[in-house]
Amino acid sequence: MGKARRQSFLSGAMILTATIAVTKVIGALYKIPLGNLLDSEGMAHFYAAYNIYRLLLTLSTAGLPLAMSRMVSEAEALGLENQKHRIFRVALGLFLTLGAVSSAAMFLLSGPLSALLHDTPARTAVQVLAPAVLFVCLMAPIRGFTQGQGNMKPTAASEIVESLAKAIAGYFLAWYLLRRGFPRHIAAAGAIGGVTVATALALLALAFYLLGRRYRRPSRDVPQSRRAILRRLLRTGVPITAGACGMSLITLLDTALVLGTLQGSGWTQAQAAALYGEYTYALNLFTLPAAFIAPMTISLIPAVSAARARHDAASARRHTAAAFRFTALLALPLGVGLSVLARPLMDLLYPDIPRTAAAAAGHLTVLGIASVFVCIMALTNGLLQAHGREDIPLWTLLIGGLTKIISNYLLVGNSAIGIRGAAWSTLLCYGLIAVLNLMAVARTVPEKPGYLSVFLRPAAATAVMAVAARAVFGLISRAVSPRPAAALTVLMAAAVYAALALATGAVRREDIVSLPNGEKIADFLHVR
Repeated sequence: MGKARRQSFLSGAMILTATIAVTKVIGALYKIPLGNLLDSEGMAHFYAAYNIYRLLLTLSTAGLPLAMSRMVSEAEALGLENQKHRIFRVALGLFLTLGAVSSAAMFLLSGPLSALLHDTPARTAVQVLAPAVLFVCLMAPIRGFTQGQGNMKPTAASEIVESLAKAIAGYFLAWYLLRRGFPRHIAAAGAIGGVTVATALALLALAFYLLGRRYRRPSRDVPQSRRAILRRLLRTGVPITAGACGMSLITLLDTALVLGTLQGSGWTQAQAAALYGEYTYALNLFTLPAAFIAPMTISLIPAVSAARARHDAASARRHTAAAFRFTALLALPLGVGLSVLARPLMDLLYPDIPRTAAAAAGHLTVLGIASVFVCIMALTNGLLQAHGREDIPLWTLLIGGLTKIISNYLLVGNSAIGIRGAAWSTLLCYGLIAVLNLMAVARTVPEKPGYLSVFLRPAAATAVMAVAARAVFGLISRAVSPRPAAALTVLMAAAVYAALALATGAVRREDIVSLPNGEKIADFLHVR
């Protein structure tokens, strides 16, 4: 294999994780000023359009790229060069068709879709965002092809290009439209237009990358027929897509049910949109931990699939254990940290809208804990899919989704709870899914690690970090203003957790040495 393809499992995951960190910083530099600019009503229109986009995008790209990367990784492990390239060509044609249909549906049905969410002013934003579905669908097979070969760099580079373009174009368009006197729903359409511009530029970057690397190793293998490849892509990808769609559908139904229930309780459409807008500010941070776990799933599926194709159970066991440790080390402190520091974080990020920040902090206190379960769900979904059990995540998501719908109706519809019930229903939904998935992994995955050994040490370090963070913020905030106090507390909490994770052995040397320059890093940190 070429150098680009020799990335280890954890190395590839860390490349994508570092990319996520960069894109999240860029996203924060975009969404935080955008939130201050549009306020809760404008952000509600923004997210109404984005949730429709995410559902259609999930329908088109959630499962099939993972199925494709799994098939490519198996062909790569067995040296089937012609098979690998035919998989790419078949997938490209499939994604082109799916993208064109989804984009057309989003544009032509923008009115009924926005009305379904009880947010008719979001129609313009939905129309502006429609072409982005096609662009992302065309990116998906390129990313799946390179990821299947263990090369995460093209995906990483294109995601950074996409984030930068989205931030610059989206904020500028929203600012310009508001300055010209347009209403907030038009400014929200301008902001969401940055996503369309960004996906087009990222697609161009990936296309140029692929054109520059058209070299193909000589091979005499006879590939499967296009029909057989397409059948296998669909057989593997459709259950994954259905499961992932459950997530997007839950979010979309959440939007519709919350807004509809609030309006049924006596709030006007504008007032309900404003209340839901406050909730979306907390959702921005709620999705943060899971974004760092997504690279693990992307790397885990082709790595485990390749190991299984070689009948290498020891390698599959190592990958699985490393993925669980990595998830526990990241998800627990991030989720609990969001929960215990919810109010300081919101005041830090949104100083121009203090009332909205205070309301969002109440949601984030609950959603921070829920985000831990989302991370566990994402990891276990990927592990079950890598072992050919795509059906299990589908069923657990359906059960969790039904729980969310029922609890949303009961809690949000209760006048004493109102919009606060949306966060609690989210916690119930993902907590149940995570527990069911962990039970399924214990029963079906032979290479599973011991859950107690994976979660105990990170959980203990997280508990100490949480207590220290609350105490330190209380002390510092008496001496300085809340914003610098919050920033200093976050840095302190990260340092405390890192020190405890190293001291308790939650971080292992074998995990560090698999990274670029890992031996030097492990020696510097004195990890044995």
